[in-house]
Amino acid sequence: MENSQAQFYCPGFQFSGMYAGIKKNGLKDLGLIYSQHPATIAGLFTQNIVQAAPVIIDKQKLDIGVAHAVIVNSGNANCCTGDQGLADAHAMCQSVAEALQIDAKHVFAASTGVIGQYLNIQAVKDAMPTLTDQLSENNLHLLAEAIMTTDTIPKTAGKRVHIGDKSFHICATAKGAGMIRPNMATLLNFVCTDIQADQQDLQHCFQASINQSMNIITIDGDTSTNDTALILANGLSGLSLTDPNVRNAFQEALDDLLLGLAKALVKDGEGANKLVEIAVKGASSVSDAQKIADTVAHSNLVKTAIFGEDANWGRILAACGRAGVSFDPLNLAIQFNDVTIFEKGSYCGEQAEKEVSAILKKPEYSIVIDLKKGTYGHSMFTCDFSYDYVRINADYRS
Repeated sequence: MENSQAQFYCPGFQFSGMYAGIKKNGLKDLGLIYSQHPATIAGLFTQNIVQAAPVIIDKQKLDIGVAHAVIVNSGNANCCTGDQGLADAHAMCQSVAEALQIDAKHVFAASTGVIGQYLNIQAVKDAMPTLTDQLSENNLHLLAEAIMTTDTIPKTAGKRVHIGDKSFHICATAKGAGMIRPNMATLLNFVCTDIQADQQDLQHCFQASINQSMNIITIDGDTSTNDTALILANGLSGLSLTDPNVRNAFQEALDDLLLGLAKALVKDGEGANKLVEIAVKGASSVSDAQKIADTVAHSNLVKTAIFGEDANWGRILAACGRAGVSFDPLNLAIQFNDVTIFEKGSYCGEQAEKEVSAILKKPEYSIVIDLKKGTYGHSMFTCDFSYDYVRINADYRS
């Protein structure tokens, strides 16, 4: 992730963010993305059976494949709000359409916040003149601030990639500090690019990037009802994904950008102090590697040991053993960065633990689990489980 205060932009896209009166704390709570030209859109949404109103209407609109704007609020999830919630989500889109004189079916919506409360739709409507007047290609940071809930810092990123005498841009923002175990993306993730693409190609690239970024992070093991990831491509660069060289460059840039944002989300997780990669290698299949990485990354005992800076390799080994994967504990090895602490069925001794204890004090490190059975691997990124996570979520609604 790039510096959150940097001015990332993408030609043809404008952004804004403001306080509209949805939150109680006076912080920004309403944001807007405006594409000055019709943009191809692709998206991914929560796999939770319980889905918020904006997720429901966005999935319906995605078939059209064209977007002009995305309106997003924080402070209220507009979830489990019945027909009124659906009407409010549509009203959000309609208010943008009227203000910008575009078709409401090309306006997408997203929400994040408390579940089960009706959205203050009048506040959204009243804010629309200011929100649209504020639109600027340099205001991505305002959008990033407007989508925050328990996040402590806004997250933005951007790239410009040169291909011959032309170049394409990508800029993005994401939020999500709790209720994060994505099955598609993080809580909210918006990407804008001036690449030229049809929806099928754009969806394929986006899905591939999400699988290697947002889908390999966890903070607390909970999948949100509002997860929404959207990518808009306006084609202004003149560089098309139909060109294999362009597609490869675009995929590499998108992968790198989204992985940076994904790591930033974990680092800013609720109460988090550590960013830890759980790297499994030597597995018989990708599936086996995924199962073990997932089990270790979600183990509360492992996460509390990370918080306590305790070299408790036994918890890691026990999590591996309940992951539903066959392996020989006498072959498995566990490392912290490049220091082996468990190998050939035995503890590697006090000197190894002393070196690992120093690693555990760092804000970022890797736990490497080598099954020594095959050639496949998989990584996940997790964080520690601290006192603050419990405090934040104990009184989230108040």
